[in-house]
Amino acid sequence: MTVLVAGAGPTGLTAAIELARRGIGVRVVDKAEQYFVGSRGDGLQPRTLEVFEDLGVLDAVLAAGAPPHPMRVYLDGEFTMERRIAEPVEPTPAVPYPSAWFLGQSQTEGILRDRLAEFGVRVELNTALTGFTQDEEGVTAELSTGETVRAEYLVGADGGKSFVRKALGIAFEGTTDESIRMLLGDVSAEGLDHESAYWFAKADEPMSGVAFTPLAGTPYFQFASPLGDGDAGTSLSALQEHLDAVSGGGIRLLDLAWSTVWRPNIRLAGAFRTGRVFLAGDAAHVHPPTGGQGLNTGVQDAYNLAWKLADGSPELLDSYEAERRAVAARVLGVSTALLEKYKEGAEDAHERGPETQQLDLTYRGGPLSPAGTGALRPGDRAPDAPLVDANGKSVRLFELFQGPHATELVFGDGPLGTEHPAYRILPQGATGEFVDAGGHAYAAYEGAPGKRVLVRPDGYVWSVN
Repeated sequence: MTVLVAGAGPTGLTAAIELARRGIGVRVVDKAEQYFVGSRGDGLQPRTLEVFEDLGVLDAVLAAGAPPHPMRVYLDGEFTMERRIAEPVEPTPAVPYPSAWFLGQSQTEGILRDRLAEFGVRVELNTALTGFTQDEEGVTAELSTGETVRAEYLVGADGGKSFVRKALGIAFEGTTDESIRMLLGDVSAEGLDHESAYWFAKADEPMSGVAFTPLAGTPYFQFASPLGDGDAGTSLSALQEHLDAVSGGGIRLLDLAWSTVWRPNIRLAGAFRTGRVFLAGDAAHVHPPTGGQGLNTGVQDAYNLAWKLADGSPELLDSYEAERRAVAARVLGVSTALLEKYKEGAEDAHERGPETQQLDLTYRGGPLSPAGTGALRPGDRAPDAPLVDANGKSVRLFELFQGPHATELVFGDGPLGTEHPAYRILPQGATGEFVDAGGHAYAAYEGAPGKRVLVRPDGYVWSVN
């Protein structure tokens, strides 16, 4: 089998890694002449960190990035307060990574490319998808290099202006809010340290200021600055002039490394699939940056889709759109609500709650999730839990889940399964293959000998029997 992935952003790279580690042939093409350089989607949510652990890139992501920095607020040039987007949260047995992590998108993509290269797959730059047709057996694609490619499936992860989506004639339903224009980008700044984020504004216009967020491992800050009507204001000198007006001076901007003019786009594709062609990431949904949901939702699209493509089961392939389109719609609602807070100038517009972490997203009621009862049901994220084996060695469920397989957990007495890797979990102090270390989210099953929890390859509960 071969899968062609159009687009080498985080979504396309995640899909390719998931396919490659299952032994599936995959090609990743991108029309860009060089790799993207810039921060863009720099916020990685807790669920994405869990996905990255499974993909084998988490250590590199944590080493390269940083936790959320406190933001120092200056009004009329005077320090006023310190804010946080969220209070620090301690890890728990069920949630090992409870807080967001910040890393520039280009750095995240570099880490994912390195991981993909370990499977012998490299991104093909300057290679645009120019056309495709499909039949019952596969997809025939034409590339800008003149090559014709035959693949079983095509994944369109080619961004908000997706060629794949447009070629399929799928509507991109939603709006573009022209009332807000922001200059976003990366800039180095003399007079600011990298231990804090900053907000400079006038006291009577607090939402018209400039925000600076330090980018770990670089000399740059990601910045956001509003643009006035009729004012392009995209040059370094224009940004410096605006900053001086709201900060009172004293900060010198040195290098505008990357920038873009942003307008809030809130759009959802009418379908995520046509035959053997699938949409994922920004090709299927675009978000305002409020809440840091776009990149993260795209990564999880790919994480959901790739194992189903590798399996090829019609039931699994049919489930992709049903599961992920519902999630995308919900996440768009979260981003939009935060955007409205920003537009209204709400005092808590900067705050981020559990609804942005994507840990509570569920596929309950979906085609792969039979009805259940209790706190943990089919379709829910399978929590982590600490265990010790019969030799006293510590192990986590996430370590057992890691890899391309599904996992069966058998509680108490009962034979272990044979179709998937299976592990018996017994009450503390019992003997057996694995012994519960206490404090996990599966404790309710310990009193039911033979209870089985089947966990999907993407870390969601498949069934409880």
